[in-house]
Amino acid sequence: MTETAMSIEDIIEAADQSGRPLVQDDCLDDDFRSTEGQAQALAEYLTLLEKWNKSMNLVGPAGWEEVFSSLVADSLHLADFLNSLDLAESPVTLDLGAGAGLPGIPLRCVWQKGIYNLVESRQKRSIFMRTALRAMKLPRTEVFQCRAEKIPPKLLPADLILSKAFMPWKDLLPFVDPMLSPTGRVVILSNDPAPASGETELLGFKVEKSLKYRAGDKEHYSWSLVRV
Repeated sequence: MTETAMSIEDIIEAADQSGRPLVQDDCLDDDFRSTEGQAQALAEYLTLLEKWNKSMNLVGPAGWEEVFSSLVADSLHLADFLNSLDLAESPVTLDLGAGAGLPGIPLRCVWQKGIYNLVESRQKRSIFMRTALRAMKLPRTEVFQCRAEKIPPKLLPADLILSKAFMPWKDLLPFVDPMLSPTGRVVILSNDPAPASGETELLGFKVEKSLKYRAGDKEHYSWSLVRV
């Protein structure tokens, strides 16, 4: 277990301030059901991120508090958004351009349905994510170091494809369409509201649902899209 730089109480308080508190969840694996278990895993992740960020520039913010309020908050709100969708019972998820594991790794502390695959082409970031997963003991979560065009066939089709700044949505939707199961969903995390359905329908998708929330001092959005 990683020696963390912040306490469980610090993490619980930061979650409260983000507008999405940590909550007891019996749907999670045993070690993550309590708020304390979730907070411990998040503390381990943030400690590793701070350490590696000094040499690798994984994320812009330097301190864990800012990382939590501006980035980890996305993961917590995303968990509630995913729970509101009519996903497959045990979905296969692709997280494209996973980078330093945001939103995926903090997300898996509070949302553990199905199998979660973090896809990242850069070796050092992939190594960091694997190091974090080992320390946190996140269930059913793997890292695949490859370009998104080269995703192993065994990972497809996906029931859920997540994108946060991977590529513009107008390019993303046709790109992921062949990877998606017939009833699958694309969820995009963005700084912008969802586009009008008329725009997305030109690409064969419609906006199913969207969420607006605050992360740090900015408004963030999540959109879910399904095929027309």
